[in-house]
Amino acid sequence: MTLEEAIATQPQWVQIWVNILFLGAFVLPLALLIWKPSRIAGLVTVAASLLAGGGVYWIYGQLGYVRLLGLPHVILWTPLAVWLWRQRARPDMPAWPRRIILMVCAVIAVSLAFDYVDLARYLLGERQPF
Repeated sequence: MTLEEAIATQPQWVQIWVNILFLGAFVLPLALLIWKPSRIAGLVTVAASLLAGGGVYWIYGQLGYVRLLGLPHVILWTPLAVWLWRQRARPDMPAWPRRIILMVCAVIAVSLAFDYVDLARYLLGERQPF
């Protein structure tokens, strides 16, 4: 079973969330490439999300659909969220990129909330696949 097939077996809200996550962490940051002051933020966000996605697929291939799948997000997106928040506050950052960065940070923060809980539960012994 592929990761996509495993996600399709989850409740509808999980499937909706995965789509929101994809839009917020992969697609929306591409809009940051429009403005020169936000281009690096867009590139760094897309790169971190691609690496995190690759890590999720790798862990899925090794262990299956387990709570540890959020580990790449925790490792890559925690510092990314802090850095993006600081980028948003730069005085030369135009209004629309600030709004986009805020939306990206919100999506990443919600994802990290799930990921930290899942990681803690995994470390506390809940290692069976979903």
